[in-house]
Amino acid sequence: MAGRGGPRGRGRGAPALRGRGGGPSIGSVPSSGPGIPNQGDHIATVGVKRSAFGSSGRAIEVFTNHYEVSIPQGMIYHYDAISPSEHTLPARLNMELIVKLQERDHPEIFTPRGVYDGRKNMFSVKRFPFENDTRTFDVTLSDPNVQDSPGRAAVGRGPKIYKIKLTKVAEINPEVLSRFLEGSQSHDNTVLTAITALNVVVRMEPTKNYPFNVRSFFTPREQKDIGGGLVLWRGYFQSVRPAIGKMLINIDISTGTMYKEGPLLNICLEFFNRGNDPNILAPARGLPERERLRLQRFISGVRVMTNAANQGQQGRTRTPRVVKKLSSAGANSLSFTMREGGTMTVAQYFARTYNRPLQHPAILCVEVGNGALIPIELCTVVPGQIMRKQVPPEKTKDVLEFATKKPADRLASIRNGLGVLSYGQSEYVRQFGLHVKDTGGPLSVNARVLNPPTLKYGQNSKQPTIVPRDGAWNMIDKKFFQPATIKAWVVVVYERQNRFRDENAKDMIAGLLEACAAVGIVVQDKQPLVFWENAQGTIADHLRKAGLACNQKKGVFPNLIVAVLPEQATDIYTAIKHFGDVSTGVATQCLKSQKCTRAKQQYYANVCLKINVKLGGINTIPDARSVSILTDPHNPTIVMGADVIHPAAHSEGRPSFTSLVANVDSDTAKYIADCRVQTSRQEMIDDLEDMATHMIDMYINYRRNVEKKPNPQPKRIIFYRDGVSEGQFRQVLEHEACAKMKVDPKITVIVVGKRHHVRFFPKRPDEADRSGNCRAGTVIDRDIVHPLEMDFYLQSHGGLLGTSRPAHYNVLYDDNRLTADGIQQLSFALCHVYARSTRSVSIPAPVYYADIVCSRAKNHYDPGANLDLTETGTADDAHASEQLEVFKNNFKPLHRNMQFLMYFS
Repeated sequence: MAGRGGPRGRGRGAPALRGRGGGPSIGSVPSSGPGIPNQGDHIATVGVKRSAFGSSGRAIEVFTNHYEVSIPQGMIYHYDAISPSEHTLPARLNMELIVKLQERDHPEIFTPRGVYDGRKNMFSVKRFPFENDTRTFDVTLSDPNVQDSPGRAAVGRGPKIYKIKLTKVAEINPEVLSRFLEGSQSHDNTVLTAITALNVVVRMEPTKNYPFNVRSFFTPREQKDIGGGLVLWRGYFQSVRPAIGKMLINIDISTGTMYKEGPLLNICLEFFNRGNDPNILAPARGLPERERLRLQRFISGVRVMTNAANQGQQGRTRTPRVVKKLSSAGANSLSFTMREGGTMTVAQYFARTYNRPLQHPAILCVEVGNGALIPIELCTVVPGQIMRKQVPPEKTKDVLEFATKKPADRLASIRNGLGVLSYGQSEYVRQFGLHVKDTGGPLSVNARVLNPPTLKYGQNSKQPTIVPRDGAWNMIDKKFFQPATIKAWVVVVYERQNRFRDENAKDMIAGLLEACAAVGIVVQDKQPLVFWENAQGTIADHLRKAGLACNQKKGVFPNLIVAVLPEQATDIYTAIKHFGDVSTGVATQCLKSQKCTRAKQQYYANVCLKINVKLGGINTIPDARSVSILTDPHNPTIVMGADVIHPAAHSEGRPSFTSLVANVDSDTAKYIADCRVQTSRQEMIDDLEDMATHMIDMYINYRRNVEKKPNPQPKRIIFYRDGVSEGQFRQVLEHEACAKMKVDPKITVIVVGKRHHVRFFPKRPDEADRSGNCRAGTVIDRDIVHPLEMDFYLQSHGGLLGTSRPAHYNVLYDDNRLTADGIQQLSFALCHVYARSTRSVSIPAPVYYADIVCSRAKNHYDPGANLDLTETGTADDAHASEQLEVFKNNFKPLHRNMQFLMYFS
């Protein structure tokens, strides 16, 4: 999921970089650059003050990927940008210009050198001798006397000149950090700027020498070629952050997806993976337009060197050129008008000008930044370029394999990374007076392992209760707490019949019937109708026909449709879900044909976990004694989970989707959901008032009409938000939604985040689970947490592959005055009521559900409407707002039959 983030520090900026004659500049740029702490760095604008630490559970010690950092003693000077905002330059280019300014052009001014974050902020231990604390510099990337291209001296325009304007905006006394860490200084903008300065200091050396991406930089020391023109590089993440009584640096490994260096022609051929014939890149020889556009999206923004004269370094331009787009025709079909009159093709131009006929004149050209067309065969991709687009789906597995490391291996890589980071050898770290205490190894911190909740199953179970171990349990000898009933059902098969035969269908039906009986689901129809359909037809017509046939033969419409799908059937799946969830209000369950063929009973048992809740059943509930906060009969509680998902980077005209999930039952196990569409990349949930009002109304109705409770109104709301702090949560919930429903609950708001680099490692083998990770229930609420606010880390799930990532919880409001132990145990218990598995999950179930509901938002669109819902789809700026309205207007609401059901399971 793209675009999520935490509260940001707000600063004014740093060097202003402007090209001559209205060229690119930096002025007003986002405040989320490399130096700005994010939510994962413990930065929150509001929060409950820490009053106590938790004490429940078994005390242990664990390693964490943090090292202590000393605080500078002298003043730090902050320089900022105050230039008109034009085109924003890439951070890499900004950094290169600042390095040229300090090291080549004016070393007499910039000694000792300042540090720069690539965007807005520059810091120095010395006050620069500028009149009125401001000065503008002219900087070029190249020597104007060096020959620019074959046979042409640098005359006329000369090299591009960039304006860099530095203005001192603040003096930072590091003493504010000391007071803040001791709890005697508020978390204001002065503290934020000081933390930003320390981050820029430690990142300056590596970002100057290596490709970087916000808080990580990447080196070719460890790499993997994954094909498709891409290679993975090992990277290192580093972030200076405040903790109780000290500053820490969080160090972790990361992964960079890079363009492969070398001939651009080879990379384009690798992208298509259809052999080594360059003519597949020739439109005149059958290159489809959609494939040309797909390649264009892949290589746009890539920097290339050109070698027209084929004379080694002499024939190359000094500065790489940026690919803007691909030509629509081959070099031998593209004509242009010469200055002296007449026309010629691009192929003819290179043959005459450089006496070099093209080897592949029919293939595409690239258009670079200045509008020039250059044949692909003459371009070379420069090394060290990060691919800042979405990783192709077929490469995701390769990326995960490279990024995944077992805990012991990950910790070893982090320790080895200290040699690459070389804090002691950095002139910037030394001159700012920083010292990273890395010789004693990673920080050891106090932790506790919480007791898991007891889970209750149906009364007819041989084992009616279970206490999970290491975050896992099984369904042996257990019936669902509230089994559903399948009155009638149909099976629709979209796999070819020669691959999924009659006997396969019979085996699948028998397997499902056996699994349903084992968990208590009542199946009244033991012989469902089976249909084979061609996916080329209209999916809705197929499903409607199956339902009508069921009604005609059995006198009742099905309340469940089981669909068997082939591989790569995303479009079929989306159409099925739209039919069931939006159009007709019938539960649907999709199965993969490969999984169904000779499937074991465990597979069908997992399918039953989904089917039961889709039909209104409840799989399991936490025992009342395990989570007294949720089950107190005098304080009925709604637990809500909210999320926002944004379109992929570089996708314009795509909306963001929001979701709100809440329980309606007294056991916090039965959840309902609401999904909306809103303005692209907006974090605030526009319709939160309406959505929360709907949830409260459904909660009251369920408790009154189904559970027959005498006090159906909620007395407490526990609100979890995924990833982002918003100041309006309490106001919207309390003063708007609750007032409208005439209820007055007390509200607790908790932000839960997973986008951080904090990891924990067992100190002793006997304190690890089978994967080598810390055990499920490991909680840390001291040593590395925020100095003032109520936050903690909870690793609530058992490890499977790699190193588990704990969730970070930050309590923003707490009118309920819950204890630290109470909030931690509540959050841990909610990680066990996720209906789709018999494992605890990494975040509380309502937040997990909210994320799923957002990701399924595309199912609300009619598959026949021909809307481009792909991650790579985009629109130009002129049509982006118009297309956004189209998405809003075509978003279909959930069918009323689904409003009380967990259709998203």
